[in-house]
Amino acid sequence: MKTYLIIPAMILALASCQKPAEMKTTDATNQEVFGKMPDGREVKIFTLTNKNGLTARVTEYGAILVSMETPDKAGKTADITHGYDTLEGWLTNTSYLGSTVGRFGNRIKDGKFALDGKVYTLATNNKPGGIPCHLHGGLKGFDKVLWSGKPFGDNGVEFTYVSKDGEEGYPGNLTVKTTYTLNDDNELKWETTATTDAPTIVNIVHHSYWNLSGDPTTSINDHELTLNAPHFLPTDTGLIPTGEIAPVAGTPMDFTNPMIIGERVDADFEALKFGGGYDHCWVLEKGEGVRLAARIKDPESGRVMEVSTDQPAIQFYGGNFLDGSFAGKGGVKYAKRSALCLETEGFPDAPNKPAFPSCVLRPGETYKHVMIHKFSAE
Repeated sequence: MKTYLIIPAMILALASCQKPAEMKTTDATNQEVFGKMPDGREVKIFTLTNKNGLTARVTEYGAILVSMETPDKAGKTADITHGYDTLEGWLTNTSYLGSTVGRFGNRIKDGKFALDGKVYTLATNNKPGGIPCHLHGGLKGFDKVLWSGKPFGDNGVEFTYVSKDGEEGYPGNLTVKTTYTLNDDNELKWETTATTDAPTIVNIVHHSYWNLSGDPTTSINDHELTLNAPHFLPTDTGLIPTGEIAPVAGTPMDFTNPMIIGERVDADFEALKFGGGYDHCWVLEKGEGVRLAARIKDPESGRVMEVSTDQPAIQFYGGNFLDGSFAGKGGVKYAKRSALCLETEGFPDAPNKPAFPSCVLRPGETYKHVMIHKFSAE
């Protein structure tokens, strides 16, 4: 936002014609008031831009990515995420659109886990196949709380939140920091760290819904997906991993080469029947540090998004449970498979699967999760 050296009355007039009535500027660069929580607390929203015309907007509520605007191959810019226009809309968010999800993203069988000989009981707030489980941190996970935000680095925002001991049934006071940064290489970096004062479990994930066409009324079945993942985790009918790590070769789960999503989504394959389509965890090729996990392309617009991470797995969800029951940005009712999620993560139900990579965090340790979205067009 530019600074204008004009009289105060003209400044007010300019602001009123540029911004929705419910917003007011609190910072000369990228910070605004998005609205208020039901208890009256103010919620800020931050805008990040780069020299290539990309724009990301993030808010303190849920540490949510509100929108991501990128150009297509013709240079036309559009928002490529599902979401809401106002804070009031985001307060009704039940699909985790754009959210930072925790304390444990994905599913935990029966909402129970044991840690150091003690059994903990969590909310069972999801029941795929009619089988209750714990999902994405519970009834009021990190996606439904107010974080504290402030500018970070050259072009970023830092959000902090302290999850109290016993919150949603989890042990330990967990201090979480999540940052978003946008650079001139067209990379949006989401990074989370967490520390605890008592042993606990952690799997914090980012949960944006993407449609690279820029038209939320279209299907993502025509998108082309590549996953750097030679294995996936088969599940039971409740979408809980069985413990098996199965090869994707020769199955509709094989995205090691670029594949159109819709070509095999309704194949006669057990995993797809259980998930109503793609809603599974893929095990990434082993490697150290941040590495490429996925590449998605919309052939029509030419938009490409590459996802890199330091995590061992990625959940690809094809929007099977979107059903047009709620209206999002511009009043659009988001239909089945009108967006997809690519959530880098630890393994689902890891607390109950000793053979899976550990999700336990202990005092003196730091949990870290890096996820980078790189945008281009071709």
